Parts: sequence; C-alpha cells; structure tokens
Amino acid sequence: MAKNINSVSITVLLFVLLVASTEILKSEAQTFCFECGPVPFLGTNADCFNCCKTKYGSPPVVSGVVEGSEKHCHCYC
Repeated sequence: MAKNINSVSITVLLFVLLVASTEILKSEAQTFCFECGPVPFLGTNADCFNCCKTKYGSPPVVSGVVEGSEKHCHCYC
C-alpha cells in the first residue's frame, strides 16, 4: 500500500512540474481598460484597435474590440 501511495505521489508531482514548466494553465485573459471613439462605433475591430493605440498608446493597450448591442469600441490592456 505504501508503494502505491508513493507511486501516486511521484506521478502527481511530475504532472505538476510538467504543467508548471509548459505554462499550460497560464491565462491569456485581457482586462478592459478604456473606451474609444464615438458610440456607435461604426468601424471594424482593427479600426477600434488603431483608435485605442492612438489615444492611449501601446502598451498598455494590447487589443481593441467592437462589442455590445450599442457597438462600443473597448480597449483591452
């Protein structure tokens, strides 16, 4: 029984090391930080990103997305 528990412990430890070393659990989440342009924003996501970069700089802005029913240009940091 002790050998089985020891084997499981080693397996779990190796799995944790694998996950940590490959950054499998690393989040790619971005945080909403600003709005840009008129409402409704009539351009594309690329236009929105250009608006965000021009107004707030890059970094901190990493993307711009037109979202919502009212078509707001949201800048993400």
